Amino acid sequence: MTLQLRAFILAAYFKSKCRTFACLLLLTIPTTVFSAERPNIVWVSCEDISEHLGCYGDDQATTPQIDQLAKEGVLYEQAFVAAGVCAPCRSTIITGMYHTSIGTHHMRCSAQLPEFIKPFTIAMREVGYYCTNSAKTDYQFKAPKNTWDESSGKAHWRKRKDKDQPFFSVFNFTECHESGINSDSKYHAVTKGIEKHDPATLKSLPPYYPDTPTAREYWGRYYDVITSMDRRVGKIIAELKEDGLYEDTIVIYWSDHGVGLPRAKRWLYDSGMKVPLIVRAPKKWESLIEGKPGSTIDRLVSLMDLGPSMLNLAGISAPEHMQGQAFLGKNQPPARDYVFGARDRMDERYDVIRAVRDKRFKYIRNYEPFKPYYQYMNTPENGPLMRELRRSQNDGTMNSGEALFMAATKPNEELYDTQTDPHEIKNLAANPQYREILERLRKVHLQWVLDTKDVGLIPEGELTVREKTLGDRYSILRQKGAETLMIRIRDAAAASLDGETALAKLVAATNDDDAAVRYWGAIGIGNLGTKAKSNEKTIRRLLDDPSAVVRGAAARALCHMEKPKDALPILTQILHEGTQWERLYAINVLDEIDEQAMPVIADIKKGLKYRNGLVARGKYVVRVANRTLNELQGTNNRVP
Repeated sequence: MTLQLRAFILAAYFKSKCRTFACLLLLTIPTTVFSAERPNIVWVSCEDISEHLGCYGDDQATTPQIDQLAKEGVLYEQAFVAAGVCAPCRSTIITGMYHTSIGTHHMRCSAQLPEFIKPFTIAMREVGYYCTNSAKTDYQFKAPKNTWDESSGKAHWRKRKDKDQPFFSVFNFTECHESGINSDSKYHAVTKGIEKHDPATLKSLPPYYPDTPTAREYWGRYYDVITSMDRRVGKIIAELKEDGLYEDTIVIYWSDHGVGLPRAKRWLYDSGMKVPLIVRAPKKWESLIEGKPGSTIDRLVSLMDLGPSMLNLAGISAPEHMQGQAFLGKNQPPARDYVFGARDRMDERYDVIRAVRDKRFKYIRNYEPFKPYYQYMNTPENGPLMRELRRSQNDGTMNSGEALFMAATKPNEELYDTQTDPHEIKNLAANPQYREILERLRKVHLQWVLDTKDVGLIPEGELTVREKTLGDRYSILRQKGAETLMIRIRDAAAASLDGETALAKLVAATNDDDAAVRYWGAIGIGNLGTKAKSNEKTIRRLLDDPSAVVRGAAARALCHMEKPKDALPILTQILHEGTQWERLYAINVLDEIDEQAMPVIADIKKGLKYRNGLVARGKYVVRVANRTLNELQGTNNRVP
């Protein structure tokens, strides 16, 4: 049986609901028949860094191993992730699907996937690859048992029994994680034995950080952990050479998102989305990659394209549902015109932000502009650099970049020329000279929402209700009539940003048959506050809505209309009786309304108790409740 026939059978396997026959055929084919026809592949991935490497032109970086890899391979100048944080991003990489399509967009969620959406490694194993992962998964869903031959801290290509079997081995290095910078013990453990960077001699910090000794120290630590990670990369390359496999193996280096510091990690600016990507192919496989050794490639790549690229290298057709597109291997599709990003709940805080970027311009849409750029979150607040930003804010010494990041609200839209403004400080959205670009990218974004079925526009509490009914989140917007529903949700969410001119649309949205549409109608009316007082009856009607998140959005709207009396009992009821994510939404609203929440302090204190004693099920509610009480009572209590 030929390689092409095997690939044909595998493609049929993914497309068909009845896979028994294809499975039987695949199982009858010995793996060694195909070993000589495929390259070995090694991924070396790291966490929480941007392009701060010598090979990307950063002369402050000490990265000799990665720099050498780039000299022997090709360096991608326009590589991006679809999420600025690890777990949602990793779900896109392993499936080749947008996190907002499969429901893995909220940080620390546990989504159900339909049976046919699988980690791409299963297909590689089916055609004979030995697949290992060392060792991080963090996919936001329970991976099938056959995802890897081995996934552990000891997983390695060396453990395959048949040394002629092609392998795909992943090594995930965690030195650069934000905890390696912010935790003294982890930092010193990670950087033991390396030459440290002198913070005083570092070039200027990003313009959204204060230039203080503390900020410089932790910016220097960032470079130090990169140096440590570079040594680990060299170790993997040395092992390939020791085994005589370096000239048979394609090595791919990448980072899971940008810098693990404020205004980078968790954000959709280039500091969070733009990442290093280097591909080194031995001479025998050079035809499978673009460019000659030592060259740079300006092709737009999303890391969710890695999965389909690995399938293409292995001679496997990507399944039709896969949204990533191959940039390696033969018979590639046309290069991308745009890359997309999405941010939703980050730990305990909700925000809905979307981004689209071409090679030069970045468009960002803030669906919740009434929220500050930075909402208080326990994890980043524990970092000294974030505390330094707070100090600068409190004593009135913020520079203009800091002031922008710490602003109390956001614009509806942001547009940046990343060529002239790489730190994305100067928002061009209101500049008439860029109107054509703004409108083009806005249109691309709105079409992407429809094409990808963005379930991120459905509030999480409602999303989990529908998941229980249908069995997974991917299917929610793929039922009969869902195309028109997606349009109604998108348009209501867009109208919520348009002020008084959209009031009639928002009122109509509150009468929709679907709770997600009604939610955005209530959010938009609430955004108008006292300007929408004439619609108080419309909002009061929603206090009895069957959906808890719609009731919560209506209660929020009443508070913004300065009518909290009947809203507070709704919010506290949800807080006490709702599901995990309904409760989190309610406590976030109580935090948002500031002093109006004073009458229910006793109820908020009850939110400090973990439900059923399970920290994992209630820690986010506890964190927001604690922050709310600190703000209302002038305390400084801390919780895990």
